[in-house]
Amino acid sequence: MARILTIEDDPVTAREIVAELKAHGNEVEHIGDGQIGLDKAMSGTYDAITLDRMLPGLDGLAIVTELRRAGIDTPVLMISALSDVDARVRGLRAGGDDYLTKPFAPDEMAARIEVLLRRQRGSVPDTVLRTGDLELDLIARRARRGGVILELLPIEFRLLEFLMRNSEQVLTRTMIFENVWGYHFDPGTNVIDVHIARLRRKVDGGDLPPLIRTVRGCGYTLGAPA
Repeated sequence: MARILTIEDDPVTAREIVAELKAHGNEVEHIGDGQIGLDKAMSGTYDAITLDRMLPGLDGLAIVTELRRAGIDTPVLMISALSDVDARVRGLRAGGDDYLTKPFAPDEMAARIEVLLRRQRGSVPDTVLRTGDLELDLIARRARRGGVILELLPIEFRLLEFLMRNSEQVLTRTMIFENVWGYHFDPGTNVIDVHIARLRRKVDGGDLPPLIRTVRGCGYTLGAPA
């Protein structure tokens, strides 16, 4: 069970966040004021924080900036109605770990928190990622499956790294696009499906048991064969 601080002034959004996170077994504390939220977050006792961008008392950018200045490294998911690239960049550069725009699906919000928690718990950087017989060497920038080197393009390497860092986790197209490509997802594009298909041909080619799986209506996941 993770202890999560939700700093959100809109009561409807706050109820959605709290209910979804509690449904996933987390302990959630809700604060509706920016200054009070910062005071709580400065304790460093939370496993993750959901942080609204626009708040009374103190806005989200100021809060995350103060946290990082004080050496508090609690993962922060920033949530905002501001969806333009500049707003997202400012939030991430201020110290946010992820950025989600309103309106959002509560289950995606919970999935993003799970990713941040997994990343934090494995905060000692891994230089070699492994899933089954698939190996990704982050230093040598080399991928192997069953000892055979896979020839990956740079974007395919980044895509595979994101999938492997979050193995067994269902990743939505939005999560993949924003973490691998680094900007706002356009639901009208099929770029993710095209790159997943190319990566799948290289990772799961021949008679190999598939590691990359499509979760219909949700996105993709990578995991060891059943």
